[in-house]
Amino acid sequence: TLTDTKRIIRDFFEKDYAYVAVDTETTGLHPLENFLIEIGAVKFNRYGIIAEPFDILIKPPVEIPMHITELTGIDDFMVSKCPAAAEAVNKFQEYIESPDTILIAHNAPFDIHFINAELERLGNMPLKNHVIDTLVMARRFHPDFRGAEDGPYRLQSLARRFNINAGHAHRANDDARVCMEIFKNLALERKNNTSIKDL
Repeated sequence: TLTDTKRIIRDFFEKDYAYVAVDTETTGLHPLENFLIEIGAVKFNRYGIIAEPFDILIKPPVEIPMHITELTGIDDFMVSKCPAAAEAVNKFQEYIESPDTILIAHNAPFDIHFINAELERLGNMPLKNHVIDTLVMARRFHPDFRGAEDGPYRLQSLARRFNINAGHAHRANDDARVCMEIFKNLALERKNNTSIKDL
């Protein structure tokens, strides 16, 4: 909720909580029909990155569609000897460490629903972490971006606006890092800008 977002932004500058920015790449758009092929994540707090970035390629139970390979650069050969989703999501949960760790994602429902779908297939409980969506933050704090022609709230568009090196777009590890930087920029804007403190 917005109230939770306000509290978490305030706490980000006052407390040493752990945050994990996460991004996924998948075989399609629907978590009940498609599958994870990569999870990337970065753990950080107000001082900076506090653990080695997490990045794991995943072998899905289906062939990776050509348009996904064209988008991500990930093909069947790359994942042929990679772990299945069961191992990958377990390692991701180990990286998160705690249900108190706050997850940050851009268009968060997409990534979280895919991870939870894999957990459900394993008979495991879904993630219980609080989740902050940088897409929602950007739309609330910057309604002025709506008139832009570059898909103004896309991750790469926001990276350009905040002068963030986007790295390899549509690869989970780089996208997770960009998401972290966007969150930090938006949080700092809200902290310093009285015009958006009440948003």
